[in-house]
Amino acid sequence: MRRENLHGAFEIGFNRHDESLLKEHDHTFFELVYIFSGTGLQWINGNCFPYHDGHLFIVAPGDVHSFEIHTPTDFVNIRFNDIYVHSSVFGAGNIRRLEFILQHANHRPGCILRNTPDKLLVRPLVDAIVREHADRKPYGSEIVAHCVNTIIVVVARNIAMFMPEGVDERADVHALDILRSIQSSIYDTGRVSAREISRRFGVAESYLGRYMKRHTGETMREYVSRYRLMLVENRLVYSRMRIGEIAAELGFADESHMNKFFRRHRGCSPTEWRRRHGAVP
Repeated sequence: MRRENLHGAFEIGFNRHDESLLKEHDHTFFELVYIFSGTGLQWINGNCFPYHDGHLFIVAPGDVHSFEIHTPTDFVNIRFNDIYVHSSVFGAGNIRRLEFILQHANHRPGCILRNTPDKLLVRPLVDAIVREHADRKPYGSEIVAHCVNTIIVVVARNIAMFMPEGVDERADVHALDILRSIQSSIYDTGRVSAREISRRFGVAESYLGRYMKRHTGETMREYVSRYRLMLVENRLVYSRMRIGEIAAELGFADESHMNKFFRRHRGCSPTEWRRRHGAVP
């Protein structure tokens, strides 16, 4: 599988494709992919999502993705890395939180703009980027940089809106590091146990639940369950994975264990949920 690297802090790309980009690849950087026009499917981490003009996708480092093009598609690609996230443009006090929020997008298929008014905000910004890049007028690069910064902040807001209520600009950065660790280790149940998290982050196991509740609005157990449930739902809706494959990937003891977990939270079996909500053709 091909891996792509980014050599500058950020770069802009404009591409038109008439044929499918089915070669899977991953990145060592973040990428925002805006669909200027066209239709097709986005594949990411084995999940599938139909796209059309106005959709904005975020691809986090390590995500495996490709595009299946149904009609000629114009892409606008904004690529940026940790160097850019940690630069002074976002303010020192917000860098750790911005980095966490962007990492929180990992494993989530579909258009990142869940807040409908933000779709109307992003399109003029993309138009401005395309126009300034083509015109090459004085201060064009500065205008493009400001537009990119604004789009990244809008993306962060849309991700933050679907995070636990307590995770906001006041959340303790140590708690955010714990949540990020849980996300990156979610497929290994041993690494998201209270004992392991307590050992790695130096928080007493007896205090860990209260600590996380105070700083994020959820206990660690609640967060792990909710996050794992979201991943199960994503795979049921956006992938062709069998139920047993989903259970094995997400660290359940077996398919029956996942069925009981899912029914307890959603009141129906995974198979019934897929029948009602499945989006993969």
